[in-house]
Amino acid sequence: MEIIKERKDNSYCIRISAKKDGKEVGSVHLYIITNDFHKEPYGLIEYLIVDENHRQQGIGSELITSVIEEATKQGCYKLLGQSRHSRPKVHALYEKFGFTNHGLNFRMDLSGPIGRDSHTN
Repeated sequence: MEIIKERKDNSYCIRISAKKDGKEVGSVHLYIITNDFHKEPYGLIEYLIVDENHRQQGIGSELITSVIEEATKQGCYKLLGQSRHSRPKVHALYEKFGFTNHGLNFRMDLSGPIGRDSHTN
């Protein structure tokens, strides 16, 4: 068997931020990802962050609205939201916009003491 690696340069990241009085109070990353299974790309939301002192003011909703608009503009056929199990308020925010809990997300940290052999622990 031969494994061939090919770099696809047509995926990219868009960072969207919210400012209040000149200070950044929130941000989110939208990754536009292409693959061989769909003609259109899909969007992946990560790192939705709102400063603790500015939560419950609609900033997260504004950021999600901006992400949805941008993903639509980029021609994405789907949008995925990332969130840890310990973040029920973020889950509720996604659900407010019509996202559904669609599956599991598995993670392997590749840096630090665990490294490449983490699958054996």
